[in-house]
Amino acid sequence: MSQIPTATPSLEDVTESIIFPQGDIYSDEPPLESDLHREQIDLLIRLIKWWWRDRQDFYATGNLTIYFSPNQKKSEEFRGPDFFVVLDTEKKDRKSWVVWQEDGKYPNVIIEMLSDSTASVDKGLKKQIYQNTFRTPDYFWFDPNNLELQGFHIVDGQYQELAPTELGWLWSQQLRLYLGVKEGKLRFFTPDGHQVMLPEEEASQQLQQANQQLQQANQQLAQERQRAEKLAERLRAAGIEPE
Repeated sequence: MSQIPTATPSLEDVTESIIFPQGDIYSDEPPLESDLHREQIDLLIRLIKWWWRDRQDFYATGNLTIYFSPNQKKSEEFRGPDFFVVLDTEKKDRKSWVVWQEDGKYPNVIIEMLSDSTASVDKGLKKQIYQNTFRTPDYFWFDPNNLELQGFHIVDGQYQELAPTELGWLWSQQLRLYLGVKEGKLRFFTPDGHQVMLPEEEASQQLQQANQQLQQANQQLAQERQRAEKLAERLRAAGIEPE
């Protein structure tokens, strides 16, 4: 029985199907170190998404694989940042960040959460990748346990350490926000020093302000009543019955 000859796939076909896979690629990240790390990452994601809720030109996520080279050995050399932001891109959900499917865009901002098992990689290999390959302008690391915070900005192709403010905050040129530690958490602050808040924090603050205004109104009303009572007493003392 004769066999029907099959066409030999071209090098282009092989390259297209193996090296540059079509469609979405799922993230492949290890578990986070602790609840503290996960909560801090979730906090940063929620904060920046709420702060930029009216914008449609950014992508913010965390603990998600960045596929930047078809031949990368991610299990040996690289895993996704704990938190990163890409500017001038479409705001939509993704399974991973695949650079060659995203117009060659890399993160503008990266924040790594240090731990005993990852600190040396975050401060060494990853910092080198973010500087030399990603060319990510702003890179920070933060330790949720001992609150160590350090940041860098690329100048002439090299990361230069950022000088903290008197409050210990670090400026992100890409986010146009400060990063600083408050009550044991890494938070964002505006250029004029206001804390970027979550929606429930804003609601709580508004409720608190409304309660304060109500208390002030009640105090003013009580003072007016006291003045009215004193006036009535003076009128009676003068033989005049107040209406």
